[in-house]
Amino acid sequence: MGLKRQEVCDPEMLKEVQKQLRLNLRLWGTTPDAAKMLLSTYSSQAKHLEELMTRTLKLGESNSALVLAARGVGKSALVNIILENLASSGTLGEGVVVRLSGLLQTDDRLALKEITCQLRLENATANKVFGSFAENLAFLLESLRSGSKETSKPVIFLLDEFDLFCHHHNQTLLYNLFDVAQSAQAPICVIGLTCRLDVIELLEKRVKSRFSHRQIHLFSEEKFEPQYVNTIKLLLSLPETFLHKSFIKTWNAQIDDLMKTDEVLRVTKRLYDTTRDIRALKTLLLLCVSQMNADKPKLTPEMFTAAQPIMRAEAKTNMLQGLSILQLCLIIAMKHLTVIYEGEPFNFEMVFHEYLKFSQRKSTMQSFERPVVFKAFDQLKCLEVVRPVDNTRGIQREYQLVQMMITPLQVMDSLNQLPGIPTDVQQWASCSFA
Repeated sequence: MGLKRQEVCDPEMLKEVQKQLRLNLRLWGTTPDAAKMLLSTYSSQAKHLEELMTRTLKLGESNSALVLAARGVGKSALVNIILENLASSGTLGEGVVVRLSGLLQTDDRLALKEITCQLRLENATANKVFGSFAENLAFLLESLRSGSKETSKPVIFLLDEFDLFCHHHNQTLLYNLFDVAQSAQAPICVIGLTCRLDVIELLEKRVKSRFSHRQIHLFSEEKFEPQYVNTIKLLLSLPETFLHKSFIKTWNAQIDDLMKTDEVLRVTKRLYDTTRDIRALKTLLLLCVSQMNADKPKLTPEMFTAAQPIMRAEAKTNMLQGLSILQLCLIIAMKHLTVIYEGEPFNFEMVFHEYLKFSQRKSTMQSFERPVVFKAFDQLKCLEVVRPVDNTRGIQREYQLVQMMITPLQVMDSLNQLPGIPTDVQQWASCSFA
């Protein structure tokens, strides 16, 4: 079914459609349809998590658990949906939810400050001096009590990027949280969210002994058809709340037809096979929606085909487009070293030696002094085109071993797309040996 030309070409209509589709992409994960799909995909895991939280909230039982899954499959969204269900059913009651992130709370001092803020106990701790982290945390939990242990306010701690908390000094935060949970000093539930399957090995022995070792794995059994395709349809469909009611059925029918075309199925199947991260799918669809205009008022298979190479582009290879010729020469030298030594680490001296061989051989490019070349090499380290290998402390910077973070093939692909590269530099890059 095609879209009526006069309806779609209306600039106001097109603007409203794009606005609604962007809203669909931005709010996905918080909508009832997304919640229903997520709960059906991880029904047993959701039930397990809900039982743990309910026992803490209703019975005053302390628990701890880790939720492990790849990025973007819905760990945080699943926990948030469960908490919303507990709140709507009245189970959450006076319970307090404390959310911490390993990306934001980079040390235990910041974490404790955030806990105090979320528990709204800044005034209670303003004039107090605590001898230790444990004493401070114990005071915060004690402040939530009203009479006896049974009448204490239960607290649910959500630790996003849990593995980053394992790198805090002495793992003091984790030790004290798990210690409180194990000894049942106060009704708390500690839920860690991480994508690292080996996160237990990061815990110190004393922390590990206080953890319940309860692990909940989210393994998606979502098939490409129909689940993944239905998700795409939901993201690109107009909801019943859309302003122009008469247009909803027409647009949604066109989306159903679009999802039957070979080109769209090929592009989305490749993305599905590469990653199940919903954020990658939303990025692909946003690139398609952004191509809509007065001349192209509806989504077409060609838009998906045009968006695919943008999705495949690597951030590191895109970064090469802003580098100087000297920096590109150093990257070519590192490419040769990577090939010659089969991916083994190298240092600045080896890169500088390769660069000198090229510049003294037949290059018409200006030759730079050693300090200038080292500064350019240092900038590549700052851009993380190369990164130092472990255990390089105490070694002079010129001799610190580094590894290249982009492959030789990516280097060649990027150089072929860059305009204005000198011919001799391009030839040097194409050589199979330095």
